[in-house]
Amino acid sequence: MEEAADLQGTFIGVGLLAMIAVLAYGTFVDETIVGVDSMTVAGWVLALTLVAVAALHAAVGEYDLTWGFGGAGIGWVFVLAGDGTQVIVGLIVLALSAVYVALVTRRRKREADAPAGESEPVTE
Repeated sequence: MEEAADLQGTFIGVGLLAMIAVLAYGTFVDETIVGVDSMTVAGWVLALTLVAVAALHAAVGEYDLTWGFGGAGIGWVFVLAGDGTQVIVGLIVLALSAVYVALVTRRRKREADAPAGESEPVTE
């Protein structure tokens, strides 16, 4: 499972670099990319990055994080492709996914730091 953490960082790093490239192009060369606003393209790159991270976690059996990152990706899709109510739903899904990923990550760290044979009661 450790390799998933290494790959997750790589996926996120590549996605962020792609976003930076899109935003730089939109700022310094042309405001649109194939007729689409560069900010929108950057948002789609972020959504695809989150979905790729979710797929990575699914591939190694970490389904809790699959749901968290997948939900964040779907939330971004609603924000980018929706209007009115769909954007609100997307923002809510995005926020809930972020909280979920934070809680799962904290729980995993707490479990990893616990001495062998000792387990803390789950209060969440």
